[in-house]
Amino acid sequence: MVSDVFLARMRIKSPDENNLTKITRLLHASGLSDRIEEGDLTAVKLHFGELGNDTYIKPVFVRQVVDEIKARKGKPFLTDTNTMYIGSRHNAADHLQTAIRHGFCYAVVDAPVTIADGLTGSNSRMVPVTGNHFESVKIAGDIADADAMIVLSHVKGHALSGFGGAIKNLAMGCATPLGKRDQHQGMQANIDPQTCVGCGFCVTQCPFDAISCNGKVAHVEKSICYGCSACLQVCPQEAIDFNWKDDVPKFIERMVEYAAGSVAGKEGKVIYLSFVMSVTPDCDCVPWSDAPIVPDIGFLASTDPVAIDAAAVDLINQQPGIKESCLHEHHAPGEHKFSGLWAKVDGEHQIRYGEKMGLGSREYRLVEI
Repeated sequence: MVSDVFLARMRIKSPDENNLTKITRLLHASGLSDRIEEGDLTAVKLHFGELGNDTYIKPVFVRQVVDEIKARKGKPFLTDTNTMYIGSRHNAADHLQTAIRHGFCYAVVDAPVTIADGLTGSNSRMVPVTGNHFESVKIAGDIADADAMIVLSHVKGHALSGFGGAIKNLAMGCATPLGKRDQHQGMQANIDPQTCVGCGFCVTQCPFDAISCNGKVAHVEKSICYGCSACLQVCPQEAIDFNWKDDVPKFIERMVEYAAGSVAGKEGKVIYLSFVMSVTPDCDCVPWSDAPIVPDIGFLASTDPVAIDAAAVDLINQQPGIKESCLHEHHAPGEHKFSGLWAKVDGEHQIRYGEKMGLGSREYRLVEI
């Protein structure tokens, strides 16, 4: 089966078009009118960005999506879930403040903002799935209860999944904190005592108090560690590692199974819109935004999360890498950019396993509009 993926590039050649009208055309091409019915409670699933990050999707783009849902008499609400790690989105009170600070307020987006798993992540639904790792998954209640969903994803790199797009947005973004732990189960950080200088910064970043430091070297208590990778992201000595060969592929598979659970019961009611711009090395979960690794490409839309991720990766790989970025290899067009960032991770495993799970198709037809 071949899925259509619609592409609107960033270039503008006419005074009659802009990026907002491109988003509208993409939604129309993807069949929005067939997926949103009058009265549908429609989750606009996006990432509000960790405080300090500035490459999340622009609120003005999100407003265009809201307007199109309302034009079909749907009832849109912007939403995300609380984080497993400690930060500016760990509970709904802090999360909403962060969203508002980043411009996701009613005056801009013309829609309410809700945190789908409640104040502390306890608003949860158990959703059955069929996979190698789970029989059921913990999905945020407001997402499970929504009639329809528009999934807005900023495509970028990620330390453990290689890259983040529509699949990761569904998997981590629709799961409760306990669901996020489920996906990370078996993942544990390892500290190289020869490289660690005992600065203790990892201790301050661990959300589970799994790391201690005696001033000479840090130590991970394996019975507590959930492998969230917060320490990996910030270690100034790069002394922290994971079992990339065995544990990380299983983590990616668990992630895909959660993605399948997040859209269960919404067949024919989901559209994916991916923003392939400001393609940064790290997830928007980190409190910074590094320089993009490739030039901006544009916007993608599809009804297939696997196909839209496959298309995004292919388009990114076709670009020349920006040598002033932290892309350390694979700068030539056609070379794999995300493995040039995270050489130990096969990020495209999520695409292959997504197809195996029946989440979508790797085969796609790119249609430029």
